[in-house]
Amino acid sequence: MGYQPTLAAEMGTLQERITSTKKGSITSFQAVYVPADDLTDPGARHDLAHLDATIVLERAIAELGIYPAVDPLASTSRALAPEIVGEDHYAVARGVQKVLQRYKDLQDLIAILGMDELSPEDRLTVFRARKIQRFLSQPFSSAQVFTGREGRQVPVTDTVRGFKEILDATRRRSRGQFLHEGRNRGSHRTAW
Repeated sequence: MGYQPTLAAEMGTLQERITSTKKGSITSFQAVYVPADDLTDPGARHDLAHLDATIVLERAIAELGIYPAVDPLASTSRALAPEIVGEDHYAVARGVQKVLQRYKDLQDLIAILGMDELSPEDRLTVFRARKIQRFLSQPFSSAQVFTGREGRQVPVTDTVRGFKEILDATRRRSRGQFLHEGRNRGSHRTAW
């Protein structure tokens, strides 16, 4: 089974029809089926290439009870640029991705040797990554059906500040306290 040789051109034409009109552009939200969760599948790859942003949901994250189960390493956005979101937001987002990528790289080593065999720096990375994972479980209205918690609107500045504090380790809290939190409670008063 394969795809027709004209797939790329046809996907481009389809995307243009979906998002453009004689009066201007339309913002569209599209659900893309990815066969066997393989983002390198030619059909998915051609479709995703036309989108400005992708939100990738991951079963393994849902299995941890973290909702919405968005994979921050596989998800992308062309709007994540310093000239659009600002230098601080961009630096924090890239810092979060760096920590999560290192944690992902360490997963096999942890499974085989355990946490005790990690360097102190890698252990700190793992602790930060686990806090970040739970902080990503902000109480979205869309996740209410799964978590039983009412969704809340959290200002972007609070979210960026919360991630920055995790990266900088300026406050200490157990990783469980981050689950479905949405913002760092009493950000400047609560000890982490």
